Amino acid sequence: AGFIKSPLSQKRLTQDSVELYCEAIGNPIPEIQWWFEGNEPNETYAQLWDGARQDRVKINATYNLHSTSTIYIANLTGDDSGTYECRASNDPDRNHLSKSPKVKWIRSQANVFVIERPDIQTQLTSTAGKLVLSCNLTDPHSAIEGHEWKHGDKILQTDVESSTSTTYEIEGKEEEHSGTYQCIYKTSPEIKGEINISVVPQVVAYKKSEHGNEGDTGVLTCKNPSFPPVSSWTWSRNGVEVGAVSSIVNGSGRYIIKSSGNKTELRILKLNIEEDTGDYHCIATNFFGKGEATVNLRVRSRLAALWPFLGIVAEVLVLVTIIFIYEKRRKPDEVLD
Repeated sequence: AGFIKSPLSQKRLTQDSVELYCEAIGNPIPEIQWWFEGNEPNETYAQLWDGARQDRVKINATYNLHSTSTIYIANLTGDDSGTYECRASNDPDRNHLSKSPKVKWIRSQANVFVIERPDIQTQLTSTAGKLVLSCNLTDPHSAIEGHEWKHGDKILQTDVESSTSTTYEIEGKEEEHSGTYQCIYKTSPEIKGEINISVVPQVVAYKKSEHGNEGDTGVLTCKNPSFPPVSSWTWSRNGVEVGAVSSIVNGSGRYIIKSSGNKTELRILKLNIEEDTGDYHCIATNFFGKGEATVNLRVRSRLAALWPFLGIVAEVLVLVTIIFIYEKRRKPDEVLD
């Protein structure tokens, strides 16, 4: 067996995660194991398995033409610092309890350094129609080579300054720019801080007015584009609640509600013109309060498309009748001599 890819040493912060990759080749296909030795003087190598360290360790391996294995460790602590060893062997006796393998395990090592996460003080202020987001890093562990601000995957601002503080300004109100913003310090490894702009749900209807035919199924939809996500959805009509999240399973009359995260959907089975026409309210709740939107539902008769045609036919009949009567009552032309 021989290595074609070996794990690489890495620096990480506490609470971060780390992933090491190992790939070996041989005939027959070799087995790969992961071992760990801590930095304590009396600590010796111990084998790691999937689910170790209170399920923070995940090991994935594939054996197809050659061997590949990845070890992933989440929520790192200082005790995770040490030497990680990828071992590979294809000797038939490699795991025998009494026999010594003819070919010893080959090994490839990588060091993981877990550094205590420095503290980042964050602040959100609103002045003169502007939102000011600021981060201040205390005791950086390495030189700062710049800053970056992100909202989701979108990069908002970047610079190459070495200051321990950085700010980002947003024009508008909190309701228009809710979400999670990241301030990133370009150090080794990178240090990230988060600022949440949280508001009550800003509910909007997918369509403010919906149309349905009598007997069909009506579908009303609302969504919440703001942060934080909605914890519960309810629907009401004229102030009377017609269902909740719990009614998704068994329904309530002809109402079926399906809610997931920031979206909710109300289905009304077998629409009735007299009973179902009207305004429906979708109500969202999160930790900061409630928000709602209104959807107007109009139910049309199945014969609605026929009425314009019947109207045209009626107009033609009336016009023909008028012409006929006029022709009958008109005086005959004078007879020529």
